[in-house]
Amino acid sequence: MSAVKPVLSVKDLSLKIRGNLILDGVSFELEKRKITGLVGESGSGKSLTALSIMQLLPNGAATNGSIAFDGTQVLTASEEAMCDLRGDDIGMVFQEPMTALNPLKQIGEQVAEGIRIHAGVGHEEAEKRAIAILSRVGLPPEKYPLSRYPHELSGGQRQRVVIAMACAMKPKLLIADEPTTALDVIVQAKILDLLKELVSENDMALLLISHDLGVVAGLADDIVIMRQGKVMEAGPAIQVLQRQAHPYTAQLAKASTHIPKQTNIWKAPELSQPLVEVSNLICEYPGNRTSLFKRPTPFKAVDRVSWQMDKAEILGLVGESGCGKSTMARSLLGLIKPADGTIAFEGKVIGSPDGIARADIVQFVQTVFQDPYGSFNPRHVAERLVAEPLFTRTDLSKSDKRELVQEALNDVGLTSADGDKYPHEFSGGQRQRLAIARAIVNRPKLIIADEPVSALDVSIRAQILDLIIELREKLSVAWLFISHDLSVVQAICDNVMIMKDGNILESGNTKAVYAEAKNPYTRALIKAAPDLSNAIRLRSKS
Repeated sequence: MSAVKPVLSVKDLSLKIRGNLILDGVSFELEKRKITGLVGESGSGKSLTALSIMQLLPNGAATNGSIAFDGTQVLTASEEAMCDLRGDDIGMVFQEPMTALNPLKQIGEQVAEGIRIHAGVGHEEAEKRAIAILSRVGLPPEKYPLSRYPHELSGGQRQRVVIAMACAMKPKLLIADEPTTALDVIVQAKILDLLKELVSENDMALLLISHDLGVVAGLADDIVIMRQGKVMEAGPAIQVLQRQAHPYTAQLAKASTHIPKQTNIWKAPELSQPLVEVSNLICEYPGNRTSLFKRPTPFKAVDRVSWQMDKAEILGLVGESGCGKSTMARSLLGLIKPADGTIAFEGKVIGSPDGIARADIVQFVQTVFQDPYGSFNPRHVAERLVAEPLFTRTDLSKSDKRELVQEALNDVGLTSADGDKYPHEFSGGQRQRLAIARAIVNRPKLIIADEPVSALDVSIRAQILDLIIELREKLSVAWLFISHDLSVVQAICDNVMIMKDGNILESGNTKAVYAEAKNPYTRALIKAAPDLSNAIRLRSKS
């Protein structure tokens, strides 16, 4: 028991939803000016622990135990009392800011609204305080007017607005649920630094929910490891992560630093034609019209980019949001027509009279998206979803297509019986395997993987990375691996390209680029990336 009076004390918390035991005897404490990391896989109960503290549980939920917050017993508090606490004494930052913000309200009004309700001040005073907190989180009104809507901001800027809303009343407790999962490493580092500063300035306690041990190791004072609704291990963060006394802690740490084994180390073929060759590629979007009499200047998302990759190569593409990564991927898929330059597969230029028609690109390239659930029709079974790339194949009979689908499911570690299931019946990792099965069913020569593991737990991420290596060796398929997670790129990619503002700043062998980065931006990316081993080493010395 801590000698300092805790801001929050959770004791023997149990939660049942419609008869199912979700949380089982969860206990931990939070102190002011301290950051506690709550770590575990999806389904471990992290978010429902947070929602129990906020008393925002779904219908049919039944709780036992104790949640004491600053003298208030949360589990027996009235809804009126909880409304006073939420946003005033307890703030919460959600994982996806776009869904946490009202798309129809300007950001200034969204921040000011909570201030008016909880502080009881007028519009003018609330706006003044909103300006102050938005400026504090790096969104001064002279650069980011209060009149902007959420869609007019980047992902990192929207997350700052959510943090401003949560911290506007200087709460005693701030809960941050996966606040940086979808952010680039540089933006992520800035958000984490901001949270740390706010904890110190406002004497807050911060509950940081994450599946990324690298993030937690670099920031948290204490750590709570959860699995299947139970606390496996808890204590000072660095001590717990150094000892790894519980097998599950050791399992998470091992998965965080997992490097897939390769039977055949890839080597660039000598004197061969590249699988993909991009030459002087320019991709543009319409610019904003500033005058009725002037044609708007197009925005160059990709600006005179040239690169190539070989058969069975895994090429990493790294850069911050808006750098042109996804635009370049869409051009490879034939979804947008370049303003200039060429893209060739095995020497055949896309769109040229003697090259490849854009409609036929599907024969060469497929894609795996970040969120497989969002890319599946929930009304169709897995077998039909995997078969989609075969719909245009007139040279195959129904039995041939069914055989290819079953082979693809087996290749990714699923079974033929899984073909009769719907997307919601699969776990997150299984859905990503299903997405990969759909990508390989037509036996393409290139798969574009756009952030395929960023939303996955570290243990599932390790399994998917192993699968990618296995499929590369079995099918000789090349991968363009788009990611903001440099630890993943370093673990799996043969070569890497660093992209910024539509340009390739640096490229080469992955190990060489990481060991001796030449461009300052590349060095900044590497420095900002969370690293479990490095964080433990640095904080152990301090």
